[in-house]
Amino acid sequence: MTSPSEQLLPGTQRALLHRIATAQAEGRSPSLAAAVQRQGQVVWNGSRTCVDGHAPDADTQFRIGSLTKTFTAVLVLRLRDEGLLDLADPLEKHLPGTGAGDVTLHQLLGHSAGLGAESPAPWWERTPGSLRPGLADVLGDQGGMHPAGRRHHYSNPGYTLLGALIEAARGASWAEVLRNEILDPLGMHRTSPQAQAPHAGGWAVHPWADVMLPEPAEDLGLMAPAGQLWSTTADLLRFAAFLAEGDDRVLTAASVAEMKAPAAPPESGDWDGHYGLGLQVIRRKGRTLIGHTGSLPGFLAALWFSAEDDVAAVAFANVTSGVAVGEVAAALVDIVAEAEPRIPEPWRPLPEVDAELLALTGPWYWGTRPNILRLTSDRGLELRPLNGPGRGARFTARPDGTWVGLDGYYAGETLRVVRNGDGSVNHLDLGSFVFTREPYDPAAAVPGGVDEEGWRGLGS
Repeated sequence: MTSPSEQLLPGTQRALLHRIATAQAEGRSPSLAAAVQRQGQVVWNGSRTCVDGHAPDADTQFRIGSLTKTFTAVLVLRLRDEGLLDLADPLEKHLPGTGAGDVTLHQLLGHSAGLGAESPAPWWERTPGSLRPGLADVLGDQGGMHPAGRRHHYSNPGYTLLGALIEAARGASWAEVLRNEILDPLGMHRTSPQAQAPHAGGWAVHPWADVMLPEPAEDLGLMAPAGQLWSTTADLLRFAAFLAEGDDRVLTAASVAEMKAPAAPPESGDWDGHYGLGLQVIRRKGRTLIGHTGSLPGFLAALWFSAEDDVAAVAFANVTSGVAVGEVAAALVDIVAEAEPRIPEPWRPLPEVDAELLALTGPWYWGTRPNILRLTSDRGLELRPLNGPGRGARFTARPDGTWVGLDGYYAGETLRVVRNGDGSVNHLDLGSFVFTREPYDPAAAVPGGVDEEGWRGLGS
């Protein structure tokens, strides 16, 4: 049996090194650093550099750009979980006078508020934040570009507003709240708003010649919640472990799962991915990758995690463009997941039998469509079509004896067991749909009733 702490096979390690070496060489990046985590354990670190003897390691900081947004989103969700706000609240309720107060916090988190993608000139990523001392300087007079809630339109100023909201709610700077509520609890001591040695320098590489130009590393001021952070591969893999399962010291698993759900209709053609609440989700080679990418002048970064494979990967490059780091990090996940597939945990029976739940399992019919109801290892229920595609869902128990759908068509819908006067089960009610033990069972409360003559053949 494979232990999570076992090293990767030599062939897998070579494939990982070959992938980042190719990316660094073909993308012409001064350096490239990457790391892979499997089942919560770091199993590989690699780097390439143009300077002999100065390759970055797991403790070298790179700027992570818009990966910062995921941290900001976590801070907003924490405020919601404490009851200090609701994601349906208009911004004006908590941060008056911005000029964008009608948009909701949910829309800001999911980039569906209709705000502009960038702040007014000059280019905010390459100029001091002191040039934009107030929120009005960040938003400008461009107004809403799209009707709020109707489409995904990525907005850096939107996350500036969320950062200001966090500061107003906590009475402390965004950086201070971030340190106290995320970085320290998760042990991310090498993640910071300002660069801390050892760190990479940011470079631009000429598109038509092998020469370089240093990029400025500006303090982004109010725009910091959209892209300020510096981090390391080691720290971002700690963050990946948090995004995989949640951590009650920071954000519960349920709230982290909420961040992964689609926040707005995808753009035409974006059927293979969506944006949640501060998280990007993509479908690739049959697996779902969760994370975020980031860029600032001189730096590119990506973090992807596959829950199905329990594999996470981080990739950094200190170049403005040329390296598709999102593709590199995704490819690292692919290499490990395909070369060394996850070995399932041993099957184990439930610790005890719940006779009442066990009696509910087995076939149920929606009209004439057969479905199977299973009791899951967490004492929930799972309803799936017996064969072929169709509506299905997992359900978790409520204190009142009902179950609520967790996914699929029945997400949020209530499943009830309807009993006869003697306590026996008559049918299951799922969002008004009646499921019976036999197709159109005449003894059950089937809507519209069942013909008294019953089933018949052609000769009848």
